[in-house]
Amino acid sequence: MNHLPQAWGRPRDDIYGAYDHSYLQSSGPITHTQSPIVTGTSVLAVKFKEGVVIAADNLASYGSLARFTDVKRLRSFNGTSVIGIGGDVSDMQYIDRLLNSLSITESHSSDGHTLSAANLHTYLSKVMYKRRSDINPLWNQILVAGLDGDEKPFLASVDLLGTTFSSPTLATGFGAHLAQPLLRQVVASEEDVPSITREKAIEAVKECMKVLFYRDARSLDRYSIAVVTKAGGVELKEDEQLENQSWAFAETIRGYGTQVA
Repeated sequence: MNHLPQAWGRPRDDIYGAYDHSYLQSSGPITHTQSPIVTGTSVLAVKFKEGVVIAADNLASYGSLARFTDVKRLRSFNGTSVIGIGGDVSDMQYIDRLLNSLSITESHSSDGHTLSAANLHTYLSKVMYKRRSDINPLWNQILVAGLDGDEKPFLASVDLLGTTFSSPTLATGFGAHLAQPLLRQVVASEEDVPSITREKAIEAVKECMKVLFYRDARSLDRYSIAVVTKAGGVELKEDEQLENQSWAFAETIRGYGTQVA
């Protein structure tokens, strides 16, 4: 008996004639993603004197539809780093599989060394640049937060072109426009990082997540947040709820609907 999928439910050849296999042809052109469909929005991160705080909401939007409300976009790596991923969710899942494979390889290594956040950022930048060079990019922007080889706070970004840069505050998506100015009021430069406490950094990130929920139609009021420090490792909370929301500011907005300026 033929158990191949293309044979299921087929009429008998000896009675109905040879079957038309044209629908099984796989010789068509190779296609790549041109416009991501299911996407995640902003990822925010800020350095403080002992480590890094990073956060992302749990929404994956199907176009403009808030379709999936429990998609975690922060990934812990070996208890030393956190990766926050914005953009296409299917490409995010592919990157997640790469990181799982890398983590398994590292855990079975006997050389006594572990990958720091800086090493992980370099690895991801090579992955993204290679895919870009293949004209088949991963449609994501990634933030890598953790500690570098000298156990100092590390925060850097890589996008779908393989472009990399580092800053004391970073944000992807709409957060680059709405949250980054607020984060820069807290940490304007690397010189300010030693004066920023853990509590102040967490408060700044939570306030920015609230602003994004108010202003970004692709955001959600449930989010994941992680703190990476030398003493505590990775502290990841994946189902946080925004607090003290107030829509009172909406009454002062003019120029929409039936309001008259």
